[in-house]
Amino acid sequence: MMKHFGFSIIFTIVCLAISAYWGYTHGPEAGLKTMFTALTITAILAVMEVSLSFDNAVVNASVLRGWDHFWKMIFLTVGIVIAVFGMRLVFPIVIVAVTADMGMLEVVKMAINDPILYSEKLMAHHAEIAAFGGSFLLLVFLNFFLDSEKDTHWFRWIEARLSNLANVPAMSVFIALVGLLIMAANVAEASRLAVTMAGIWGIVIYIGVQVLSHLLGGEPEIDEQGNAVAHDASGASTGVIKAGFGGFLYLEVLDASFSFDGVIGAFAITSDVVIIMLGLAIGAMFVRSMTIYLVEKGTLDAYVFLEHGAHYAIGALAFIMLASGAGLHIPEVVTGLIGVAFIVWAVIASIQYSKRQERIG
Repeated sequence: MMKHFGFSIIFTIVCLAISAYWGYTHGPEAGLKTMFTALTITAILAVMEVSLSFDNAVVNASVLRGWDHFWKMIFLTVGIVIAVFGMRLVFPIVIVAVTADMGMLEVVKMAINDPILYSEKLMAHHAEIAAFGGSFLLLVFLNFFLDSEKDTHWFRWIEARLSNLANVPAMSVFIALVGLLIMAANVAEASRLAVTMAGIWGIVIYIGVQVLSHLLGGEPEIDEQGNAVAHDASGASTGVIKAGFGGFLYLEVLDASFSFDGVIGAFAITSDVVIIMLGLAIGAMFVRSMTIYLVEKGTLDAYVFLEHGAHYAIGALAFIMLASGAGLHIPEVVTGLIGVAFIVWAVIASIQYSKRQERIG
């Protein structure tokens, strides 16, 4: 256990120490009280990020298990830097800088000196962020189930029908576009075009990453019978194609889509960007550790419906993001609990399935 989570625990201690120092030295009433408040909020944000992203770890593991050691290390090193600093800190600043026509340094100063104004400017573009992330995650969900070769079903009455729809060309894109149009129809007319374009970009980037994965990943692996290696349920082929820059980019964009919800939810708890970054960074680090743990322990093979549960959670998150972008308020605790509920349910169903197979065998 320490092999997989040891560094994350050390990283957590360091972040909490920084959080304590920040709380003790900053603010109009800086002192022990603000220090404990900062520690508490940092811990809450870390737990929230893990609960929101556990399904992300499962999906990451389903892709990562086909990679070689080199690309796994790239994911753990370069990937964590992008996830922690790029998506949790830099990206929200870039959004405000572009939409508010401000310089990056100016936005950074505003985030530190006037965090309330900064959060207001970021939240003003929640609909566009939700459209992008929701569209991307919806395609991740759909392309897991819209697979004509998928023969392992958890909820057969739903999944068997979705498998049949896989024969319809571009079915997942069609459903994603319909969802985006419904969302866009329910936002203010002034922002409708921006929201629609953001959602289309989410779809384009999803498809673009898939194309890039194939172009940069090399030729498909060939088995002993001379056949190309089959695709897994997530739509990405195993072996060489996934273990390349395209696959790495896919996981980073997937992580970005998950991080949107965490960043937006964090501002509902506190407007202190330093505390937000520290809390979400702890969560992101544990998600990386969980991903490697799931891969090396073979958890996905042991729990046959775990990937199903993760993708149902992703589908629920996609729906929540699109709905929230259209103005429907859904508490962050509900978003987190839905993901955890599907994962726990999938684990229980997998154990029951294994017991039935043993009795039959």
